Amino acid sequence: MAALTEWKVPPANQPRPGDYSFDLDRALAAVVGLHSIIPADAFSAETLGTERAGNGVLIDDGLVLTIGYLITEAETVWLHLGDGRVMQGHPLGFDFESGFGLVQALGHLDIEPLPLGSSAATKIGDRVVLGGAGGRTRSVASRIAAKQEFAGYWEYLLDEAIFTHPAHPNWGGTGLISGRGELIGIGSLQLEREREGKAEHVNMIVPIDLLTPVLDDLRKFGRVNKPARPWLGMFTTEIDNRVVVVGLAGKGPAAGAEIKTGDVILAVNGDKITSQTGFYRKLWSLGPAGVDVPLTVYHDGVTFDVVLSSVDRAKLLKAPRLH
Repeated sequence: MAALTEWKVPPANQPRPGDYSFDLDRALAAVVGLHSIIPADAFSAETLGTERAGNGVLIDDGLVLTIGYLITEAETVWLHLGDGRVMQGHPLGFDFESGFGLVQALGHLDIEPLPLGSSAATKIGDRVVLGGAGGRTRSVASRIAAKQEFAGYWEYLLDEAIFTHPAHPNWGGTGLISGRGELIGIGSLQLEREREGKAEHVNMIVPIDLLTPVLDDLRKFGRVNKPARPWLGMFTTEIDNRVVVVGLAGKGPAAGAEIKTGDVILAVNGDKITSQTGFYRKLWSLGPAGVDVPLTVYHDGVTFDVVLSSVDRAKLLKAPRLH
């Protein structure tokens, strides 16, 4: 796949071996390219596309950690290795809460896995490398710019995400490598922030500490072995202390109810909502997927109550095929 090999990070942003106490090239060899094919009728095809490309990191024998949206509902996954080999992989599991995805290589990779570090031990200002498939020319010498809560519009919340600057241009599934040469996170998004009156791009990284509690379940069951959180299929954003609906997932509970784009969520189960994080935490506190979710909604000058029947979003997805 040509798109995986034709671009390079600007030389000024590339990591240099002499700046690190670990073997940089050896660590970066554990980062592989990832290319997924998704059926056109998959639930996620409309929002995420039928062809997805990014990165993944070898963390164990044949086990590649990536960001889940790259492999959700994939029928075929290809792993692109640094020496030019291409190998098929099986999408093993996906954790909605953290966002991590796992792929099992269907063959011998002959690469040394990257050891896992501690994301909690990192500090703002720490020198890090965002490793992309292809070694130094496709990796970014970066620093931790922030560690803070992150709410995503797709009913997603991290208590403490890691943000890095400068940003990696092909961020999905990149490996965040600490000054000790250990994996401390996986790249998820590129965001824009304002700093000293200028807009700059940062990467949002899912911290590796969220993997340890779920890794065994993902390997065994393909998902975390506990009741799923309730899901409404509602895309929201926070504007002036109000939670506003900006989109709806097809086939989701919100789309099947009276919810419309532009609606404001005023309360969940009678409790006033003023932030996206507050909305998610209240929603998830009501019980597991399947629980009824009473909402108070404002629409075009009218306030009304509606009860949505939440679902387990995993049940809307196609299961990966065994090869």
